Amino acid sequence: MGSLSQTGIEQIIQKHLLPSAHFIYGFADLRGLLIPEFREFSSGISIGKKLADNILDSIETRPTLEYYEHYREMNLALEQIIDAICLDLRQNKVKCIKVSPTVVMTSEEFRPYLKELRYKLSHKMVATRAGLGWIGKTDLFVSKAFGPRLRLASILIEQNVKPGNRPIDNSRCGSCAVCVDKCPAHAANGRSWDIHTDRDLFFDAEKCREQCGRFGMEILMKDTRICGICVSVCPLGRNL
Repeated sequence: MGSLSQTGIEQIIQKHLLPSAHFIYGFADLRGLLIPEFREFSSGISIGKKLADNILDSIETRPTLEYYEHYREMNLALEQIIDAICLDLRQNKVKCIKVSPTVVMTSEEFRPYLKELRYKLSHKMVATRAGLGWIGKTDLFVSKAFGPRLRLASILIEQNVKPGNRPIDNSRCGSCAVCVDKCPAHAANGRSWDIHTDRDLFFDAEKCREQCGRFGMEILMKDTRICGICVSVCPLGRNL
């Protein structure tokens, strides 16, 4: 395949991220960081879509039905956006592959995901390599623009692009531990993330998943797993 200039790639991305104030995006150099399945791709595009403040501000000690519906809507919106961006990129001879915002329970990828609660590509890794933010103490991606109040999706592309930001290697949460204190699952131990610290050393994803499942059944009366408390209480991104 031929190649499109980085400016041309950005123009395609920006065309689909409207209104622009609701989105962030960035380029990541992923050489040496991807599994063999993705060996032909050298760069990533991280895209974040802002969640609605009024819905998140209503979460205090439990998720709400409004948050559940909003979360699903944001995932669907991001899926449609990355589909459209990839279509435009391919029409301009840029080889790419999309990575959906979340793993669908009915997909072939769900069972492998359940083993370790890890996907074959981490949106958070792409976003930190793109310099858009860092990973917080409850394993949230915390963006410089919106705090944790966003959903992420990624696109892998074959050609090399130049990141617009320096990759972020360390947490910027400092001594703040409000998410740790408010977590109903007690899933975090307060340790800070950096690129040398595996998730399991500071956050128990299984505890989180179990609590989210209880919330789904007991509060929403649905076979789903959702919480949102740590997203809501983080002081970054709040406008209260």
